Amino acid sequence: MESTTTPSWEDDEWELCNDDGFVYKRRRRCDLDPLGGAVPAQPESGPDPEAEEMGRRERKRKTLLKLKAQYQREIEQWEYLSNTLRSMEETSLQLQQQRRQTVPSDSSTLPEVPRTVSVCGSLVQDLLLQVETQEAIIRDASNLCDIAEAMCNAHEEEANQSLIDLPIWATPASPRELLASLCD
Repeated sequence: MESTTTPSWEDDEWELCNDDGFVYKRRRRCDLDPLGGAVPAQPESGPDPEAEEMGRRERKRKTLLKLKAQYQREIEQWEYLSNTLRSMEETSLQLQQQRRQTVPSDSSTLPEVPRTVSVCGSLVQDLLLQVETQEAIIRDASNLCDIAEAMCNAHEEEANQSLIDLPIWATPASPRELLASLCD
């Protein structure tokens, strides 16, 4: 029976602690002095509160600068997309105006038989211009889709990296350090 129980010296050195639901084992502290009185609590030699405040402010400043840079990149990308879309609209309008200028004003009248060759030629030119316009619009839309996809991939990569960089994955961190870093 002796082998299944813990030795008496081990019971004296360790104690279980419950810190708001976080249960852990620590070395037992000697709370009483030899005279039987309680030992006065000594202040912990923790970090200076001013140094902690300065560190917190510095971390906050770095985080805000990182967010500012990220938002600035996003604004620049959206401005680029907006300018590209505006230039696509202008190009489309110019091609439509060119097409209108090439179409004769008397196209509503019936063409004469000897002019069928010239009418077919202008009709082919008109159709060719429409196809070229549509091709340019499709190419520009495809470019915009590629840019939007690249932005989404970059945003997803940043989100994944922010999760990978969490302090919870750091091996030597103590529970208190982990909670402190998560609260920041």
